[in-house]
Amino acid sequence: MKQLLQLDADLSAQLRLSQSSRFWKLAAFTAHSGDSWFWMLGLFIIWLVGNKEWHQSSALMAAGVAGLALFVFALKFTIRRQRPPGDWGAIYRNTDPHSFPSGHAARAGLLAVMAMGLGPSWFGILVLIWSPLVSLSRVGTGVHYLSDIIAGLLLGIVAGFVVLALSPWLMHTFSIFF
Repeated sequence: MKQLLQLDADLSAQLRLSQSSRFWKLAAFTAHSGDSWFWMLGLFIIWLVGNKEWHQSSALMAAGVAGLALFVFALKFTIRRQRPPGDWGAIYRNTDPHSFPSGHAARAGLLAVMAMGLGPSWFGILVLIWSPLVSLSRVGTGVHYLSDIIAGLLLGIVAGFVVLALSPWLMHTFSIFF
């Protein structure tokens, strides 16, 4: 296990960007674009102003994001893997010192599956392209190891399919929000 963790740390270090890199600002922006508050705010706005289809989709996606966040939080505080050393991402390092699995990657995987399943297709494709970019940017900015984002993406993908499968029950049970 120690050798796997070392390999993970070595591969992650190779993917890490220098803050003087010409891609740093793009990576930092992309890393932040997966923040839960950003998505919850956007989904709430869509829920407020969207048509009935967008209203239902945004509420279902928000429920998925919230439920997954609780599950990831529980996993992180059970596993307690420390984030890679570094200075960038103080907000993440201070509020959530644990890195495994990546909540951003999990959220990105969940949203990609849900966006593809709920449509429209242009939105699904856009989120599907965004998902691995936000995940890799978390390694590039040094707040996660490669295994954190792989586990997070896989967890989010599974969670996305679960939420889609449960969507009729969720919409019936919580009809006030849909």
